[in-house]
Amino acid sequence: MKRLLLAASLFAATALHAQQFQTFDFKADDWAEGEPPKEVFVVDGTIKIAARDGNKAIVIDPNPITDASAQLGSSAAGSASIEARILAIKRGRSTPRFGVSVHGMSGHRLIVNPAKKSLDLMKGDQTLATVPFTWTSEVWVKVKLEAKKGAADAWTITGKAWPADAAEPAEPLIKHEEKSLKGQGKCAIWATPFSGEPVFFDDIHIAVEAAPAAP
Repeated sequence: MKRLLLAASLFAATALHAQQFQTFDFKADDWAEGEPPKEVFVVDGTIKIAARDGNKAIVIDPNPITDASAQLGSSAAGSASIEARILAIKRGRSTPRFGVSVHGMSGHRLIVNPAKKSLDLMKGDQTLATVPFTWTSEVWVKVKLEAKKGAADAWTITGKAWPADAAEPAEPLIKHEEKSLKGQGKCAIWATPFSGEPVFFDDIHIAVEAAPAAP
């Protein structure tokens, strides 16, 4: 029995070491208002730290209106996930679109698209999966995207979105299977503020499988 327990412990320790997951939590209240800190790498668009409802947030400004994004955390070398709390605003009939991504600029993106009343899983210009989703202007929503590597180079991509004041759904809203992904690159936040109003991001949690440490 002792030998079995020891073997199980060694197996668990080896598996944990092999995965080497790194986690990052970003809260905008930790930063000064104005230009984003070095932890927020702006890829495109105008991004700053500003207050909303008495709390600070990462803000994607609508000037200019573009597919704005910023990367956070370390680059993944395997499985990756990102969760963020997001608030966006409608003006007239114009609505923004917003979400999160994994594995760099060419990786998977989970996008809330109010104009289509949908939650979309995208890669580049291709929509891989879409489900109905009801969005409410000026209400915080949580968005979560996970890419997990399985056996034989199989990958499972899952996505969720839900009201920030509610419990996280037990099951994903979107699920997609792929093969032979590179699984490399940083997680990011995205927004296209078509409504001419800013989009706010906060409480960002990232977990990435890092490259194995050198022996």
